[in-house]
Amino acid sequence: MTPRTAPATPAADPGPSAAQQIDAKIAALDDWRGVVLARIRTIIHAADPQVVETVKWRGVPVWEHDGILCTGETYKAAVKMTFAKGAALPDPTGLFNASLDGNTRRAIDVHEGDKLNATALKALIRAAVALNASKTRAPAKKAARKV
Repeated sequence: MTPRTAPATPAADPGPSAAQQIDAKIAALDDWRGVVLARIRTIIHAADPQVVETVKWRGVPVWEHDGILCTGETYKAAVKMTFAKGAALPDPTGLFNASLDGNTRRAIDVHEGDKLNATALKALIRAAVALNASKTRAPAKKAARKV
């Protein structure tokens, strides 16, 4: 008797990549919000060429580097960039204008007609990358002493 094997199944289609999903989201926003989200994305990539794009929480674009840097949510009246560890980031130019009461996150709401300060936003992205990198480094363990 020969053993039975399951019929070969084709490799599962992983579907569109995160970058393709974000492209589609931007294209579907056929108003100022798509333009703003695309500009934010460009600034993030300029600030951190190693950033990884993901899509979470029912289609929200997320940019990561050693953890979540920020999200790019779109609402009727705003495009919101929420920084996962924004409360720990320096913000000398005052970009954060939303979610200021929490202990962890901070956000930037961009409304129609608002200008983005690309230089300040790049600095904020780089600070978020540095913070995430500092949190991923394991502290050095002291060698156990033999008695």
